Amino acid sequence: MQPDLKPRLVASDVDGTLMDNDESISARTKAVVAAVVADGVPFVLATGRPPRWIAPVVDGLGYAPLAVCGNGAVLYDANTDRILSARVLDVETLDWVAALALTVLPGAGLAAERVGKSAHDATTPQFVSSPGYEHAWLNPDNTETSSADVLSSPAIKLLIRLPSATSESMRAALAPLVGERADITYSTNNGLIEVSAHGVTKASGLQMVAEQLRLDASHMIAFGDMPNDVPMLTMVGHGVAMKNAHPDAIAAANEVTASNHDDGVARVLERWWG
Repeated sequence: MQPDLKPRLVASDVDGTLMDNDESISARTKAVVAAVVADGVPFVLATGRPPRWIAPVVDGLGYAPLAVCGNGAVLYDANTDRILSARVLDVETLDWVAALALTVLPGAGLAAERVGKSAHDATTPQFVSSPGYEHAWLNPDNTETSSADVLSSPAIKLLIRLPSATSESMRAALAPLVGERADITYSTNNGLIEVSAHGVTKASGLQMVAEQLRLDASHMIAFGDMPNDVPMLTMVGHGVAMKNAHPDAIAAANEVTASNHDDGVARVLERWWG
């Protein structure tokens, strides 16, 4: 995409990108997103968050966008509260990856993200964790169960947690053994890696959106800050990394903007919608 051409779709990561360090969306960011949408240009979330964690983003934006969730595994319509599609890890693959992880990363805890038909589908326990699983964030909404039960149903993500390690070192240890059977990424370097079905990335989820809208990726702009954003940043016409981004995201981007706490997304979008 030529730098002076107006994007035909805007995609943004949430944590560390669209939201500030207080997990809020600034008035400036909210205003420019409203201008994007008013101009008829789709604004799409592309996040590692599951659908049930999209509501605070909707509240902050004052707008319910289409959301690529679970690092690309789920396409979620926040406006109608419907899961439009989901690509899952089958039980056999979950068992196999988990066994490898517990061998290579002794002491690791396991958790699984699942989806139903809506963000809070009561018929589906959506986040299940093994006994002693130590969460990487505050206020978890998990259901603790046996390790066998964590692996008993297809999941959009298998989460592997080892607080004593970095996420980068965990991926480096496990990814060569997993190969192409599943994809491994991370959205925090705080000892948590996320496993998805092979080929599932934010880029693959965003590509589904582009196909539905009959848009070419070269006409799209995307914002991100972590390694799970790299496939998306490289697929679009213009990838933008935040100043606070991981070096991998910065290396993949066409441009580096201000930090998430300094309206980095808004500063770029205001070139066309200022």
